[in-house]
Amino acid sequence: MFYIAPSLLAADFSDLKGEIKRMEEAGANYLHLDVMDGHFVPNISFGAGVISSIRKHTQLIFDVHLMISDPLKYVDSFIKAGADIITFHYECSDHPMDILKEIKAKHIPCGIAISPRTPAEAVIPFVGVADMILVMTVEPGFGGQSFMPECLDKVRVLRREALARGIDQHIEVDGGIGGDNAAHCTEAGANILVAGSALFKSKKPKTIMQQMRMAAKEHPFLG
Repeated sequence: MFYIAPSLLAADFSDLKGEIKRMEEAGANYLHLDVMDGHFVPNISFGAGVISSIRKHTQLIFDVHLMISDPLKYVDSFIKAGADIITFHYECSDHPMDILKEIKAKHIPCGIAISPRTPAEAVIPFVGVADMILVMTVEPGFGGQSFMPECLDKVRVLRREALARGIDQHIEVDGGIGGDNAAHCTEAGANILVAGSALFKSKKPKTIMQQMRMAAKEHPFLG
């Protein structure tokens, strides 16, 4: 299955309810929620309070991406706020497998993310264990950055590993993605595309999403 996840970081925060409705009507599947602590990444975004306040306004899957140093300290508050899947960064701990297992023990799907400088080999042990693997195609911490196509090599490695083991692994990509480069992402093996500025800054997000879905249909994983 192919999914589109608009990143709320690019939305007009003076009208979050309206912005979310606009994405929902355009055909989004997920709402990607970037939580930044100013420590793990050099920026601060929003926390569980904002997520809780918007939860009642949409049925979209809340894809909560924790770019924070101590995810276990806060995970319960994000679950309570309405997260449907929680993803933390491999780089935030020396023992990421332990964090993954502790979060999954709370009966919520859990993903693991890697930044551009982290090799795919670091998360191969998580294939089939994590509910999702997120490959960042920009440096985490700020929206509106340019897409780094070289990061797609890691998606290929992970998709090949999953297929070799007969695992239907969700692989998400995030950063600088839109209708113009979606085909490169799906050919590499990604099945969840996060898009921020390309969708929220567009007057026709439905058209962009249609382009992305067509790219997934016409440009499947190349192997």
